[in-house]
Amino acid sequence: MQEQLVTVGIIGCGGIALGKHLPALAKQARVKLVAFCDLNREKAERAAKEYGVDDAKVYTDYLDLLADSSIRVIHVCTPNASHATISIAALEAGKDVLCEKPMAKTSLEAKAMVEAAKRTGRKLCIGYQNRYRADAQFLKQACEQGELGEIYYAKAQAVRRRAVPTWGVFLDEEQQGGGPLIDIGTHALDLTLWMMDNYKPKAVMGTSFHKLGQKKDAANAWGSWDPEKFTVEDSAFGFIVMENGATIVLESSWALNTLSVGEARCVLCGTEGGADMEDGLRFNGERYQRLYEEKIDLSAGGVAFYSGSQDEPGDIESRLWIDAVLDDKIPYVTAEQAYVVTQILEAIYESAKTGKAIYFN
Repeated sequence: MQEQLVTVGIIGCGGIALGKHLPALAKQARVKLVAFCDLNREKAERAAKEYGVDDAKVYTDYLDLLADSSIRVIHVCTPNASHATISIAALEAGKDVLCEKPMAKTSLEAKAMVEAAKRTGRKLCIGYQNRYRADAQFLKQACEQGELGEIYYAKAQAVRRRAVPTWGVFLDEEQQGGGPLIDIGTHALDLTLWMMDNYKPKAVMGTSFHKLGQKKDAANAWGSWDPEKFTVEDSAFGFIVMENGATIVLESSWALNTLSVGEARCVLCGTEGGADMEDGLRFNGERYQRLYEEKIDLSAGGVAFYSGSQDEPGDIESRLWIDAVLDDKIPYVTAEQAYVVTQILEAIYESAKTGKAIYFN
């Protein structure tokens, strides 16, 4: 029997498409990359030439691409401001959608995406690929087995000392909705909520800063930024209280005078033990009336669907997503989970602007 293939269209052929989505999809035997869309036609043509089938189509208007009934799956890889509009249109066109993180600029947009997926019966997944890392998979299994007990305090960390992305629209608040909080803080928060399996926020207090972004000729991993174009925060922090009292501290920065750096990682503190990703994956607790620490060796693989160092998180994300489409499974990252992440990020921004705590219904 001939293996079933999934036809995929890519909307947005910039850095995230070329760096994650397209290389990962190209490795999937059950995928045909048949359509490419970008406002810059040359970008779409280059992507189609490198990754597409011989007769791949190229578009500059995503609505033209969505009108092709032969395309089953859409990957949305555009700036944050258009995630909701394009994803909803794709769902309503009968496509299954993987949208790059963050889900949307606002919680209203994210909610509309959730509702569109329910209304159309199509699948919607969000690109939180850090869940597929070996350390994250190991830690998730430990949490599910109750090794940490009730997790009542956590830290979500996405801190860079000097690594401001100076290309594309990363510094444009209108296009992105924010800076490091919505860009990398979203990964750390997603990981933390997922580990805790807690998606019921009660209240949020947040602060944000635009201090170092005002500096000219600053040292930076990707070259100096233009202070005039740096319209988003350079760091933001949140204090999140969940309905059951569990508390999360979220730290995010692109530029901060600190040596305590790390991205998409979390610290978990439970009634039976703790764990962190600050120096590899470490567990701590009490055993036989003694305190202990344990560092996990993940080099041998064998964690869930992780089979070795050759499996990049983006590759696993792509494989499981295509499996979900073909085998009619619930996506590994659900739209409902990503919606809560967006709600909390928005609340941190709102609290930072107003100086007041934001309460959820």
